[in-house]
Amino acid sequence: MLVWMVTDVESVSPSRFLQLLADEQRWRLLRELTRSDRKVSELTELVGIPQNLASYHLASLRNAGIVSARRSSADRRDTYYRIDLRRCADLLCAVGPALQTGLRLDVARPRIAVGRAPRRKPSVLFLCTGNSARSQIAEALLEHHSGGTIRARSAGSHPKALHPSAVRVMAERGIDISTCTTKHMDRFRQRRFDRVITLCDKVREICPQFPGPATNAHWSMPDPASECATGEVSYAAFKHTAEELEWRIPFLIGELMVPRERRTSNESQ
Repeated sequence: MLVWMVTDVESVSPSRFLQLLADEQRWRLLRELTRSDRKVSELTELVGIPQNLASYHLASLRNAGIVSARRSSADRRDTYYRIDLRRCADLLCAVGPALQTGLRLDVARPRIAVGRAPRRKPSVLFLCTGNSARSQIAEALLEHHSGGTIRARSAGSHPKALHPSAVRVMAERGIDISTCTTKHMDRFRQRRFDRVITLCDKVREICPQFPGPATNAHWSMPDPASECATGEVSYAAFKHTAEELEWRIPFLIGELMVPRERRTSNESQ
């Protein structure tokens, strides 16, 4: 079973959290990880620092529980790093009261204005291998949690039948995907998307270029169907997949609902 590797997380005081963020190189590493899960070799190139220094900073961030790591399912010699935005939000919210009890910061969920649809819905394409679980769950969760204000689609490099455990785990969340069909990613080759997100390490390596301003991102997630053939152990993997997507997607919604000009400005920083 491929899981995210988390070191023994240290207790992080508000001042220690600010110290971690204050270092320019750690800040840039975190900024890159908010955009996509990354290999250390990619981070060193993007941030422009030696690998040993990147590894040192990543170790500090892992010890604080801000970053975790997982072996790539495409090449076990590679490791993907990801940022835990929930942990960052919790630590950030603790800073204000630590300085002065009246200073409070709450991380608000994106607000969907009732009766006001955007001029153009942002669109997202999720890709995995079979389009039978991970990408189907992601598509349904994004449509559901955005209140339909974001258009989500999913596809696979080698589509196969929708997995019954994916249907079950979504039914437990009140979302019916039983009638969804699986699709090949070539079906969307001529479509324009704001974001193309690969959920499979193998598919990331072969992801085609899509027309328009699509921003590619990678969420490194193991295939829950491959972790165990049958039984409750297998179903636990589907539950873990849905839970991870449920904490990632609200941050994606918040980013996509920001006006495009502000997103472009933030991404350039």
